[in-house]
Formats: sequence, C-alpha cells, structure tokens
Amino acid sequence: MPSLKILIKLCNRLELPLSELFPKVGVKHSKLKELMEEAEFSLILSEYEKVGNLLEKIDLNLIDNSELTMRYHYLKAFVMIYNEHSTIDTLYELDQILLDNHINENELYKLLAYTGSGIIFKKLDELEKAEFYFAKVLDRIYDFPTNRMEEVWRVLHIVFECSKFYAHIDEIDISNALAEHAVSICSDNHVTYYLARAAIQLAKNAITIKASKDTILALIYDARAYSKINRNKIALRELDAMEKYIKNEY
Repeated sequence: MPSLKILIKLCNRLELPLSELFPKVGVKHSKLKELMEEAEFSLILSEYEKVGNLLEKIDLNLIDNSELTMRYHYLKAFVMIYNEHSTIDTLYELDQILLDNHINENELYKLLAYTGSGIIFKKLDELEKAEFYFAKVLDRIYDFPTNRMEEVWRVLHIVFECSKFYAHIDEIDISNALAEHAVSICSDNHVTYYLARAAIQLAKNAITIKASKDTILALIYDARAYSKINRNKIALRELDAMEKYIKNEY
C-alpha cells in the first residue's frame, strides 16, 4: 500500500478528500445512536410527539445491530403506551424485545419490556397481571449495575414507573421507597431529569395519605425547582395545578 504522504499528494492532484479512500467506520451506527439518544432524552421529558417523529426517521430494516434494534422497539413501545395506542400492537413491540436472540446479553431491555407490559395491564385494570410484571422487575432493579448514562436513564425510568404502579394499588410505602431510590440515583449520578418526576410522585403519595398541607407544598416546591432547572414545561403545568388544588381545595 502506498505511504500516507504519497496518498495525500495523489488526493490533492485529484481534488479528492483523503477520507474518501478509507472506510467510514461506525458512521451508520453513530447516526442511528444520535437519533435514538435524542429520542430517549425526549422520552424522559415526556415529549412523545417528538420521540415519534425521530423514530420515523429510522428504517428498522437497515439496523443490523441487536442492541440498537431492541432500543428502537423499547422507545417505540413506550411512546405507544403513553399515547394510548392499540394494546395488541404495543405488546407486539415489547415481544420483539423479549424474543430477541440476544435478550440475555441485554437484561435491562428485558426489564424495560416487563415494565411496559405491567403498564399496559395496569391501564386495562388487570392489576394482578400488572403486578406479576412489576414484581419481576422489582426483584432485580434495586441493585442493577449501570456503566453508561443511558443505562442510568433506563433504570430511573423503570424505578419511576414501578413507583407509580405501587402508588396506584395503594402500596404507598413501597412507592415512596422507590421514588426516594430514584432521587438517590439522580444524586449519585448527577442527573436532574427524573428528580422532578420522583418529587411529584412523592407529593401525590403525600396527598393520598392525607399528609399536612405544608408537607405537600414543600414537595411541590422541590419538584418545581427541579422542573425549572430542566425547563420541563409539562411538569411545571402539572405542579401549578397541584399547588392550586392544595391551597384552595385540600
């Protein structure tokens, strides 16, 4: 093979960028990852329309990486869940994860699929079936190792949804423990995006157990501070409504 010096001279003569002579290592996957990271971050912020628009830019048939395929199905399934799409179609998306040949190498996606299934059955008011899935998640998620920030996001997502479910079935102590665990994860990893959601859940739980007005308002104000840091308009609107209710009707 010619030396780099000769190649540079040849490229200059042909007015050809040197990069054209070398393979673009990982370019396809890096672009996919950029889209999916933006979509996942938008999911955290509850910007579901944006997530859907980003996923529409991805051709699933061109993905030749199992982890990216599972990530795609996870994001699509949760957008479908939050946008109240067909139960059958959403479960089909989750099954694409659970039936993947590499699922045992990607346990976190399995836990996300279980979480999604639990949410679906909760929406159907099939609480015993929902708890089956959430219990499977709960047994594993407390000590799940995280090595990358995306894994921290996913663990927080799971913990938060578990907290919501146990509040829904009036297991407030479990819900509070999970919400507080989410706050701890955020603190340990310097992540603020789920702090507001965890604090909102703690405030809702305080309302459920009829805590004092001052206690609830303090939780609302904490959640508002976190939401302002993240510019989370959806959370801020919810908190404004909660504060109005507590001050005027509680």
